Amino acid sequence: MNNNIHKRAQSIANKGSIEMAIAAGAIEQYQTVTVSEAIVLGLLRQRVTKFFGIFGHGSTDIAEVLRIYEEHGLVKMYNVRHETAAAHAATALGLLTGEVAAVVTSIGPGALHAFAGSLASASNGVGVYHIYGDETTHDEGFNMQQIPKDEQGLFLKLCSVLGNAYALYEPWSVTAALKRGAVTTGLPFAQPFFLLAPMNVQPAVLHNFNLLQLPTAYQHAPCECSDASVFRKAIDAVSQAQRITIKIGNGARGCGKEILELAETLGAAIVSGPSSTGIVPYSHPQYMSVGGSKGSLCGNYAMNEADLVIVIGARAVCQWDCSGTAWKKAQTIINFNTNPYHAFHYNKCISIVGDAQLNLRKFIDYLKNSKIKMGDSSLQWLAALQEKKAQWQSFKKLRFDNPTLYDDVWKREVLTQPAAIKTVCDFADKHNYIKVFDAGDVQANGFQIIEDENEKQTITETGASYMGFASSSVLVSGILNKPMIAFCGDGSFMMNPQILIDGVQHNAQGIIVIFDNRRMSAITGLQYAQYGNEYKTSDSVEVDYVAMANSVKGVQGLSGGYSRQELENALQQAQSSMGLSVIHVPVYYGQNELGGMGVFGDWNVGNWCTRVQEEYHRLGW
Repeated sequence: MNNNIHKRAQSIANKGSIEMAIAAGAIEQYQTVTVSEAIVLGLLRQRVTKFFGIFGHGSTDIAEVLRIYEEHGLVKMYNVRHETAAAHAATALGLLTGEVAAVVTSIGPGALHAFAGSLASASNGVGVYHIYGDETTHDEGFNMQQIPKDEQGLFLKLCSVLGNAYALYEPWSVTAALKRGAVTTGLPFAQPFFLLAPMNVQPAVLHNFNLLQLPTAYQHAPCECSDASVFRKAIDAVSQAQRITIKIGNGARGCGKEILELAETLGAAIVSGPSSTGIVPYSHPQYMSVGGSKGSLCGNYAMNEADLVIVIGARAVCQWDCSGTAWKKAQTIINFNTNPYHAFHYNKCISIVGDAQLNLRKFIDYLKNSKIKMGDSSLQWLAALQEKKAQWQSFKKLRFDNPTLYDDVWKREVLTQPAAIKTVCDFADKHNYIKVFDAGDVQANGFQIIEDENEKQTITETGASYMGFASSSVLVSGILNKPMIAFCGDGSFMMNPQILIDGVQHNAQGIIVIFDNRRMSAITGLQYAQYGNEYKTSDSVEVDYVAMANSVKGVQGLSGGYSRQELENALQQAQSSMGLSVIHVPVYYGQNELGGMGVFGDWNVGNWCTRVQEEYHRLGW
């Protein structure tokens, strides 16, 4: 059987694709293959060629097929040391390139680890295949590591919660499964697709299998809204507005030119979500930085004061619009989205469903034909926005100009997070590193500090706020041959420290900066703000992260010191190594307001819930 697999793989590699190999007569259209090979061939036909994961007893058959296909240069398997890290790496690859990758694990705990990690791709609209071993179909008794319950299809039920799932109980259903996977992972609002392959089905033989029945990648045709009345309603709303704010999410990627033209036409503020920075340049005078529960002073001002809001490509996540309370004075929301559920989220809403870029272009044309002019009120709005952005710049500068504070834990002056993060951001932008922020206080401070001029300078996984995402993402630097810097808190780094090994194994090119305040400071801050006390969010254990990093051959561990200059020196030294480096930076935690970027918005959490919910219902969104 292996000889036939080798011949097929070699023929496909020689001709460039399955279709071309068949057309050239190098292979027959009808073949005898196993289900495992059909899965790999089907993914290959969808241009899924990168695999991440850990093999176990539930995936040895798929592993053997991947071994042969990798030998012939058709696929690449990146073996890692934790399945959640595999899911994060596949998600990061999708965020940066749009490429769909696959995660392969065994049955049981491995699949559950990967399933947990799929929350990040589900929350960020990234298509990823998850291929898990599953219990055998003959029900001969409990399989080791299956969910121990006398009920059928438990992993199918579980996985269906976070995405689309298909279990190959019938071997010939592999084509149907892959067709569903192609659509699920290829839509603009993509999801993870879970392909469950029972251990006894993987080696099952399919005779006279039609290779051309395997589906190709889903090609989404962008659709625009054809209802002229919707655009007329939007024009009427614009004509009556005096203070317009455009709020953008990840679905606005690629629309920077249209957003700037719209904002300049209307005299509107532009505010981003935490994960959509760089779509418009930070330097543009109408860009007010990030808005939301941990947004900027000027971003939240633009949201709170707007009487008309234009939402582009976003879900109403709790932190994004302050749990529905950010639009204090808005009378109408014009909502551009491909997903009707998100487009129709708000009341008093004009929903424009379809591709954001096409519909924005159409809306701008309608505006030009309507000959709407900016009035004095718009000029006053722009002036107020400029004043708020200047205040925000001064606010940030004050923190950067006071880079160290005395810390009770470190018993000395150490860098504040704003100063340390700013130092690393400046270095990253100067040397063309992709910045990746982990969850927690580093993330919240970070998206207020970054000043991106272009898309994909920064990845901030705020959909799930998954601790350990940033360090795991550095694996992708070796795949793309693009250097990356992971911004991690000490707690986040320890969620996935195996990147130290995986990064060397797969030629990662990057720097992991650990901002260490010996606590979960985002939660400590919430505890103090809500209840006046901290509880179980700090620790007394000091870790020598430099020694930890240096214990792995191929990793360079460095101290970031206690000043911006020392940190800059460490970054330069890390850059010169051309491999993977870890920089440890002790940072301040305390009540001094210069130690952080502050909070300018509401959030439905803890004992704030009653007040925030009352405001949400008062506003009626």
